[in-house]
Amino acid sequence: MEDYDDIRQGVRALCTRYDAAYWRKVDEARGFPDDFVRALTEAGWLSAMIPAEYGGSGLGLSEASVILEEVNRCGGNSGTVHGQMYNLFTLVRHGSVAQKEYFLPRLASGELRLQSMGVTEPTTGTDTTKIKTTAVRRGDRYVVNGQKVWISRVQHSDLMILLARTTPLAEVAKKTEGMSIFLVDLREAIGRGMDVRPIPNMVNHETNELFFDNLELPADSLIGEEGKGFRYILDGLNAERTLIAAECIGDGRWFVERARDYASERQVFGRPIGQNQGVQFPIAEAHIEVEAADLMRWRACREYDAGENAGASANMAKYLAAKASWEAANTCLQTHGGFGFACEYDVERKFRETRLYQVAPISTNLILSYVAEHLLGLPRSF
Repeated sequence: MEDYDDIRQGVRALCTRYDAAYWRKVDEARGFPDDFVRALTEAGWLSAMIPAEYGGSGLGLSEASVILEEVNRCGGNSGTVHGQMYNLFTLVRHGSVAQKEYFLPRLASGELRLQSMGVTEPTTGTDTTKIKTTAVRRGDRYVVNGQKVWISRVQHSDLMILLARTTPLAEVAKKTEGMSIFLVDLREAIGRGMDVRPIPNMVNHETNELFFDNLELPADSLIGEEGKGFRYILDGLNAERTLIAAECIGDGRWFVERARDYASERQVFGRPIGQNQGVQFPIAEAHIEVEAADLMRWRACREYDAGENAGASANMAKYLAAKASWEAANTCLQTHGGFGFACEYDVERKFRETRLYQVAPISTNLILSYVAEHLLGLPRSF
């Protein structure tokens, strides 16, 4: 397994310009780290997976995962940029030549941003095959109607991947058929058939509810073949889950390192609190869990980059890493005692940020259902 030290050092060097005070200020203002995203783009990190012929670096999921891991390990929040990483896979793997020639160079340069993916709906959640948003072909246009929820970074994206049903569920042989993917130009869509309503939440994570009322899309907005969108979207979702796992690995290491440092320095009753097994054992356990989760992350990356079905590994990597980072967060907060709740220590901010991944982008319960059915052969539970 490679160390990717050159990538790690490059990302860390950039992140030193965006220290804890920067992220604390962004969080307090419920703002968006525009300067950081711009710097990451200009340095070429967000175009890592765009093929070289389109202006990117032509790297794989492995390298992308290291980039996002390091952002979080440095104390940042890669949830502000990870959408561009995994959304690119759909366009790179399934876009037409014309789509790739036009959009990929502009995404690589930062002229355009592809940070959003519209899949989840209020009445279906993760039961994706039952989505109700429709896209009906009328001449050289598709007309979209429906609703999406928990769609992130719309305000800071120019383009969005949208999944909609193009053939009614009752008319398809398999429920996974009849859905299609579209590349939506948000600059043209918002206010012209698409309405965006922000959802305030406990994390500084920009997310929204979307409403479509006869939104017209050009026919060439369709990505790939009509009706095959569900299969296409799985590529992006497996990449997404693997990248989220890497982010959680970064968070977990941040929490372990912070807990270790504080436990080594904090003196109570004339000795470092880290000298007490009741303090040091939970930190050691958190470290072990993070390292174990990391191994599954690398298996998922290896399978994905080799063009293999990485579904099982991606799900398990996300489950293990999210669990490990959350347990590390609890340990770090407990180690700091009352100071863990003080904003100036950044533990409470990162605590909130990493808690999100027990729920999103797929809940731990759905992963357990997947493993039970697809890997263990148990009866389908839903």
